[in-house]
Amino acid sequence: MTTLVLDNGAYTAKIGYSHEKVSVIPNCQFRSKTSRLKTFTANQLDEIKDPSGLFYILPFQKGYLVNWDVQRKVWDHLFGKEMFKVDFADTSIVITEPYFNFSSIQESMNEILFEEYQFQAALRINAGSLSAHRYFNENNSELCCIVVDSGFSFTHIVPYCRGKKMKDGICRINVGGKLLTNHLKEIISYRQLHVMDETYVINQVKEDVCYVSHDFFKDMEIAQLKGEDNMVMRDYVLPDFSSIKKGFCKPREEMNFTGKYKTSEQILRLTNERFAVPEMLFHPSDIGIQEMGIPEALVNSINNMPEEMQPHFYKNIILTGGNTLFPGFRDRVYKDVRALAPTEFEVSVVQPQNPICYSWEGGKLLAENADFEEMVVTRDDYDENGHYICEEKFDI
Repeated sequence: MTTLVLDNGAYTAKIGYSHEKVSVIPNCQFRSKTSRLKTFTANQLDEIKDPSGLFYILPFQKGYLVNWDVQRKVWDHLFGKEMFKVDFADTSIVITEPYFNFSSIQESMNEILFEEYQFQAALRINAGSLSAHRYFNENNSELCCIVVDSGFSFTHIVPYCRGKKMKDGICRINVGGKLLTNHLKEIISYRQLHVMDETYVINQVKEDVCYVSHDFFKDMEIAQLKGEDNMVMRDYVLPDFSSIKKGFCKPREEMNFTGKYKTSEQILRLTNERFAVPEMLFHPSDIGIQEMGIPEALVNSINNMPEEMQPHFYKNIILTGGNTLFPGFRDRVYKDVRALAPTEFEVSVVQPQNPICYSWEGGKLLAENADFEEMVVTRDDYDENGHYICEEKFDI
């Protein structure tokens, strides 16, 4: 029996058989400006010649799976002949879902997995639990860890002890990659170019030029300097999708500080946006979201735990999810948590090699675990007991 591991995120699905490598695929459908009638699914994105004005159709809204028609199409594509050629009669699936998922969504998922696709067995689990499983697997001596999962819709902070999640400490911040991209679109549209329809391009800009500042006010001062002294300023060349397929940052020696460029390239000049946008993860109140930032929420979550566990959480902070890839993210989390934590505690922040696929790799390990058979719900169980058995077995 083979096991398919699917970390079904709101932006990308991380999918692969437990004995093979992982693939990261957009978990959505697209329509492009040029071919309005055709809908592209998942990794067919590469076929779109001109991704400007790309229209996203997402199965997830506010972090929860609400659009099943789109999700089915994406799954059909992933499980089908073009991608993973799943033989449902001989495959079990490990699939992730968000914390505190609604029971109506859970029931729909059970029905689709068991009745439509007819998988032989299924395990529904939180992505953070897979990350914790992987961490404990690599660090056998540790009993506690706290997972920061900063993804597309939310940032979750979840403490785990001996592989179990501690529900009292779970914290959700409603800031994720989608909000950062949208905010960057608004700033650029207000200051330079109207880019409100260019989600795809601006997302690329965000990934290429944004970074997390170590000292926000100092960087702000540098960003206001004129000409060459301004070390923060970058010129980003926007793609035109004919000669320039992908946008890029101009090297500093080619930047023109005084006048206009002679070439026909479209240039975005970015200064304080580079660090002001990721700063929202640390201070959501900057844009009027009255919530704690990541470091404060981490400390708050740890303070809700029993006193004797607290030092263990401080020295096992794990960063996962796409937002943690901003340069300077890890150091900033360490600096802020260190400032807030009691001095006698050691603080250690771990950023895995590939934070996006970390939980998928945890799922891969879990699928090879001896207890895996005990954890899943088989199709026979489901046919006999229905949703009840899933509620009983899966700790969501």
